[in-house]
Amino acid sequence: MADTSRTMIVWKRRLPGLIMTMPAVIVFTAMFLVPTVLGFVLSLTNWNGFSLNLTFIGFENYLRAFENPRSVDAAIFTTVFAVVTTVVCNLVGLALAVLIAGPGRANTVVRAVFFYPYIISALIIGFLWSAMLAPQGVFNSILANLGLPSIPFLTDPAFAQTSVIVTGIWAHYGFSMILYIAGLKSIPAEYYEAATVDGAGPWARFKNITVPLLAPIVTVNIVLGLVTALRVYDVVLALTAGGPAGSTETVVFQILKNSFDNGKLGYGAAQGVILLIVTAVLGIGVTLARRNAEKKVAD
Repeated sequence: MADTSRTMIVWKRRLPGLIMTMPAVIVFTAMFLVPTVLGFVLSLTNWNGFSLNLTFIGFENYLRAFENPRSVDAAIFTTVFAVVTTVVCNLVGLALAVLIAGPGRANTVVRAVFFYPYIISALIIGFLWSAMLAPQGVFNSILANLGLPSIPFLTDPAFAQTSVIVTGIWAHYGFSMILYIAGLKSIPAEYYEAATVDGAGPWARFKNITVPLLAPIVTVNIVLGLVTALRVYDVVLALTAGGPAGSTETVVFQILKNSFDNGKLGYGAAQGVILLIVTAVLGIGVTLARRNAEKKVAD
């Protein structure tokens, strides 16, 4: 009886917490867990998205994803896009944060201007840059007026890939900047004052105080940047529509194209599962690596 009473008391204490977490569990299950399981099941079939008849074909879709040259090219471009945009956005965001993190109305206005691209719809950003980079767009019109030859920003594969990457950087560096500004404001001013008294210059203060204390923000920015960049779709759709000749197709672009345009939903689901696994591994790997580095610094 005593054990039963003790158990009842424990459950009464835990019940309010369990009740409070139920909405989050339900949302997580409905919005992530169930679609993930269904996506994996569909990836083992040849379903076209319309027919009621489907056949289980095992891991054939996964083998096709690794063997298809278009899928491999899309994976390579997505990787390059993710790495370059993440690195550049962090470098630019940190540099701007250091320059405009201080108080003052001018800095506030400048921060708002730099952050503004991030809050614009990705589709609008893509259409905006398309209007500027098109063969008859703003940039080429200026070059024509100057008597210079036009640049195939969107019609040459190499230029088109570079244009997509630059557009992605312009769209997301503001988010990194805001996070770094928040991190800079959380560093006590006394640290810098003490270092200045000890004779440390601006670079020494940045290297020995700012960078180590911003390590958690760096981790967050890298993980969020990689996850966001690996799922890029809207900018590509509006800017190049995957062209020319599929050179700017990303993994997500191919997933939606194969699933709905080509009627290969099972194949698209397999690509989606692969992307989910890669994203999870990268996110966890970067987080663990940064934590280990922070522990070594602390020790």
